[in-house]
Amino acid sequence: MPPPSDIVKVAIEWPGAYPKLMEIDQKKPLSAIIKEVCDGWSLANHEYFALQHADSSNFYITEKNRNEIKNGTILRLTTSPAQNAQQLHERIQSSSMDAKLEALKDLASLSRDVTFAQEFINLDGISLLTQMVESGTERYQKLQKIMKPCFGDMLSFTLTAFVELMDHGIVSWDTFSVAFIKKIASFVNKSAIDISILQRSLAILESMVLNSHDLYQKVAQEITIGQLIPHLQGTDQEIQTYTIAVINALFLKAPDERRQVSLSFLWSCFFLFQEMANILAQKQLRYIILTHVIRAQRAINNEMAHQLYVLQVLTFNLLEDRMMTKMDPQDQAQRDIIFELRRIAFDAESEPNNSSGSMEKRKSMYTRDYKKLGFINHVNPAMDFTQTPPGMLALDNMLYFAKHHQDAYIRIVLENSSREDKHECPFGRSSIELTKMLCEILKVGELPSETCNDFHPMFFTHDRSFEEFFCICIQLLNKTWKEMRATSEDFNKVMQVVKEQVMRALTTKPSSLDQFKSKLQNLSYTEILKIRQSERMNQEDFQSRPILELKEKIQPEILELIKQQRLNRLVEGTCFRKLNARRRQDKFWYCRLSPNHKVLHYGDLEESPQGEVPHDSLQDKLPVADIKAVVTGKDCPHMKEKGALKQNKEVLELAFSILYDSNCQLNFIAPDKHEYCIWTDGLNALLGKDMMSDLTRNDLDTLLSMEIKLRLLDLENIQIPDAPPPIPKEPSNYDFVYDCN
Repeated sequence: MPPPSDIVKVAIEWPGAYPKLMEIDQKKPLSAIIKEVCDGWSLANHEYFALQHADSSNFYITEKNRNEIKNGTILRLTTSPAQNAQQLHERIQSSSMDAKLEALKDLASLSRDVTFAQEFINLDGISLLTQMVESGTERYQKLQKIMKPCFGDMLSFTLTAFVELMDHGIVSWDTFSVAFIKKIASFVNKSAIDISILQRSLAILESMVLNSHDLYQKVAQEITIGQLIPHLQGTDQEIQTYTIAVINALFLKAPDERRQVSLSFLWSCFFLFQEMANILAQKQLRYIILTHVIRAQRAINNEMAHQLYVLQVLTFNLLEDRMMTKMDPQDQAQRDIIFELRRIAFDAESEPNNSSGSMEKRKSMYTRDYKKLGFINHVNPAMDFTQTPPGMLALDNMLYFAKHHQDAYIRIVLENSSREDKHECPFGRSSIELTKMLCEILKVGELPSETCNDFHPMFFTHDRSFEEFFCICIQLLNKTWKEMRATSEDFNKVMQVVKEQVMRALTTKPSSLDQFKSKLQNLSYTEILKIRQSERMNQEDFQSRPILELKEKIQPEILELIKQQRLNRLVEGTCFRKLNARRRQDKFWYCRLSPNHKVLHYGDLEESPQGEVPHDSLQDKLPVADIKAVVTGKDCPHMKEKGALKQNKEVLELAFSILYDSNCQLNFIAPDKHEYCIWTDGLNALLGKDMMSDLTRNDLDTLLSMEIKLRLLDLENIQIPDAPPPIPKEPSNYDFVYDCN
């Protein structure tokens, strides 16, 4: 007979004593269980004790998390959080440097536990730490020369404890003084500082900016590009990551008017610099990120890739204002841009005299030229830019192309103006629609995803990367138009082909704009037709009745193969990131399926693993038999929590949860869509349910196609009939049969 579900068998340790094996009744109050344990070791004052996990996490057991205790868990009897917090609060104020250092080290470790953190914060511990940073560091400056390692470690542990305590979201960031902000900023601004201190200082500044508008203003006044650039030029990728994270945070929280100042906010400095200094720093910072981060001789880790992706998104979001601005037909400055496009294309040497007869002639000439430029409204082309998106951004791109690629611009305009009306590629209309399409591809105006790492190195190779991107694509559009021999009725078809060409080239992640241009050269209209034809043939070849019957017959074998692959991947396991609404952090946990497919092993990790994590190093277990259901997206408990649904769509698409026992769940956010599909498929397979992911459908189609092609190799060039051939009549005699006997 199985034991009751409320009874959990655990081992409990106590220093200097043999561990005890106990059965814990989850229905009993936790205080009663602790009293029972204390009585077993003859310990008085049980209210001063608590239970905690004996693994590396050392998290306290509370009424809220006690249901996470599983059979076989090892616990430790220890001092209660309140007692521990009180003792550490006193120890970190010790006059002994060694005692203070040891206390701060313990505090940095224990502060990860929210139960302890709450007790320490209740003792006004945050204020004590900030005072130590503000004044305590100065007090020990004199000792630096003789006790430099001790001082560095002490400050590092202090800042680590502060970061961990604040990360629980118990205390508001708005409570900190200017002196504290200046002190943290001074650690970042120093040319030589301990790596751990620098890392935590950058993390604190990032959190301040993201969580408080007032602190953003104060931090931005303390941090300049001059102090940030050396951190990007170093070799420590973690420091580079935190530095770019601070840049992203400042940029994300900046008022709109500051973001729009010629990109100087992003690439140069964040406040008052002279104009020339802005331009130089803008190019310098972009070049340093390209040289020391993107093109450094080492792999870019996921966190760095994410920060580069965020930087890329925020850069392109600077275009949103122009993208959503309609042209004012009465604005002479805006109309002058159109006049400039016409002047560059047709190089009008002289203007007619301003008489009634010549005025009509000039209007007629302008109308003719605007028609050649490909505007829809020949009389007043300003009306073409009243649609948003792309608004004025399209006109900006056209002017940039005309000025910086003048030969290509003039060639395209004159080349099309010399064609028949129905075969001309309208430059104006094409530029407007292309700008809109590129904004959709790059998702201009959307907030960056919390999980995406999809950055494109080529956009970091030029100060005006979007405009150059447009210039390459508008020339591609004109080339594709000619290859398709398109007419005005084919405009939308041409745009679809161009979008496919651009998307296929981007998926190869070209390292430069020249490489992107080269990829597009290989994706001519003829090549796109071949790709489409190949994909279409792969679908059409297998639609005959005999092939469909063969598919139906072998499909169960293929599904079983996919199922085994999914389960094997679950056995290998995956590292999942812990996402935090207040600050993105390098906190990880790992989950994997046991080889016998009966238990899920999971546990927290200190850092991202380089390979598989052994089962015995994962502290927690979940029997597959206990799993009640697997839910995804908005149905997940962690997506229903307050503020969780404010996450963007991509986070929701990667979320899934395992529901087990009563009101218990294991929550996941997959690293990417592929891992999401692997895990949801694998978990559904364990529960005997169908695998319904897009990845399964794609794998099934691919494997079915390959299997059928292999089976039909001997029938190559033989047409397969739709219906089976008729059975011939029986022969009149069987004299041709040879009797072996």
